[in-house]
Amino acid sequence: QVQLVESGGGLVQAGGSLRLSCAASGRTFSRSAMGWFRQAPGKEREFVAATNWRGTNTVYGDSVKGRFTISRDNAKNTVYLEMNSLKPEDTAAYYCAARPLGAVVIGTEQRVYADWGRGTQVTVSS
Repeated sequence: QVQLVESGGGLVQAGGSLRLSCAASGRTFSRSAMGWFRQAPGKEREFVAATNWRGTNTVYGDSVKGRFTISRDNAKNTVYLEMNSLKPEDTAAYYCAARPLGAVVIGTEQRVYADWGRGTQVTVSS
């Protein structure tokens, strides 16, 4: 099991930027694909972005393509989500997730992720 702690959320105006971080501990981080999901009040959790174990392959949800960038630093056991051109509809709790050890390829569905952080809130004002 890996423990995940998100940080970097906050309140930002539309058009602004935030960088989320997800620090991992507890097991080998580098041998797992990682993802970001988000959940707005009254809505289902949705896929945002994912990266493979090396950070050489990435996938994004349609609503964030061209604005968000996922990256990882395996030496620091951290995955990042750079968010630019933020919109009010990006307001949500953002969750970091890790696939099981050895699952190195990208996953876009929640069910393939084994460990989850508690989330960090992002609020974008208009």
